[in-house]
Amino acid sequence: MVKSPVSQLDRTFSALVDPTRRAILARLEREPGLSITEIARPLPLKLPAVMKHLDVLSDAGLVSRNKRGRTVSVELIAGPMEEAMDWLKRYERFWSASLDRLTDFVEDDE
Repeated sequence: MVKSPVSQLDRTFSALVDPTRRAILARLEREPGLSITEIARPLPLKLPAVMKHLDVLSDAGLVSRNKRGRTVSVELIAGPMEEAMDWLKRYERFWSASLDRLTDFVEDDE
């Protein structure tokens, strides 16, 4: 089997499929520049597992790491998610019609 190159969009969706990684991104959106230890603290994972999740997010271009002395801080990078949203918006018409029909159904029922 021939392996084709993995696109940025594929890496983004692959990273976002995991709930732990989504939780990390949500936290970084609320609290930019957290250290890796601060990110790991509320999670039910050991530090090496958190580091692996951060590696996936970094490989997808969703986070960047900056080292100051012995502390590594992590920042959210939204660009790849914007590209994913643009891709999803192309298909919005397929679910918008269904949601409109559901709204009509509920409003008619009342």
